[in-house]
Amino acid sequence: MTHLKLAVLTASLLSLTGLGADEPFLAPPQHTAPPLEEHALTNRAFQGISSMAVAPNGRLWATWYAGVTPGEDQNNYVAVATSGDNGKTWKEVLVVDPDGKGAVRAFDPEIWMAPDNKLRLVWAQSIGHKCTIAGVWMMTANEPNQESAQWQSPQRITDGVMMCKPLVLSTGEWALPASTWKETDFSAKMVVSSDNGKTWKIRGACNIPDKDQTFDEHMIVERKDRSLWLLARTTYGIGESVSTDRGKTWTELKPSSIAHPSARFFISTLASGNLLLVKHGPIDKKTGRSHLTAYISKDDGKSWDGGLLLDERGGVSYPDGQQSADGTIYITYDYNRTSDRNILFATFREEDAAAGKPVSGAVRLRQVISK
Repeated sequence: MTHLKLAVLTASLLSLTGLGADEPFLAPPQHTAPPLEEHALTNRAFQGISSMAVAPNGRLWATWYAGVTPGEDQNNYVAVATSGDNGKTWKEVLVVDPDGKGAVRAFDPEIWMAPDNKLRLVWAQSIGHKCTIAGVWMMTANEPNQESAQWQSPQRITDGVMMCKPLVLSTGEWALPASTWKETDFSAKMVVSSDNGKTWKIRGACNIPDKDQTFDEHMIVERKDRSLWLLARTTYGIGESVSTDRGKTWTELKPSSIAHPSARFFISTLASGNLLLVKHGPIDKKTGRSHLTAYISKDDGKSWDGGLLLDERGGVSYPDGQQSADGTIYITYDYNRTSDRNILFATFREEDAAAGKPVSGAVRLRQVISK
């Protein structure tokens, strides 16, 4: 895809969808502060789709979205919680609510410790589920080591949705996996900042064929040869694409050898240089949304070792996480979003995932963040 085509696509999205600049979801959220009474845990009929980050001093941060009705609807808002005792207790400190009972929903949040040691909260805003425009919003906290971290004003940085971890390239650039699902070509975009998040620009995008497209939820890792490997959620499971020009162009998406349902997975490069993958079930067997399992690859995803089972229950989904400075891996996920409404996390080390069983003494499973 050429830069010209990308520019035309980006510039014309509003006109293609018939949306104007006065659409309410394009406005900053009305509430970005501690939770109000209407945001109380006891008022929620839905919560799920979580993300997790670890501050330099070990303080844990988690985010997810919730609502007073049991669905992904106009009542959705984003919640943020933090823990200063390694996850034993949690406190909700921030809610992002676009317009209360209005038509705009906030959803699909991501929380990320950037290389500048500042914490970024990212979420999407739209009306309904058509996200050809929507909007990726970002807030920054300069002091993530503190429960009382102050959040800067929210900024809308690009169209679409970004619900998977950003990537720091070997060049030092930051790359967001933002998607303009559905009903757009070249929806799985890589949006890049060369100035530590001050400005962002679409560098390139992978096209997901209409028949295979669902919510994209793509993730990107940089391999040892500096090529970029993109994995995306599709109707058949996980598709893959490769870029050898730093994300400007991407190969045609094809089915990955990783068997998976049509659901989010998590992949990340560890401090060792090896890859971590958290998915449902065995590498070569397609299951439902159960048996969240962690694997390690020492050869850039050609093969996978181990398989540490994190949670075998049906109804577990949407893993996300981070490796801390001491090597501990933190993975969050949800369980039964409208009945149990659990936000959970697990901890382990690379050697546990590689062995497929606890060997380090760091394994903790089914730890509660919110329920």
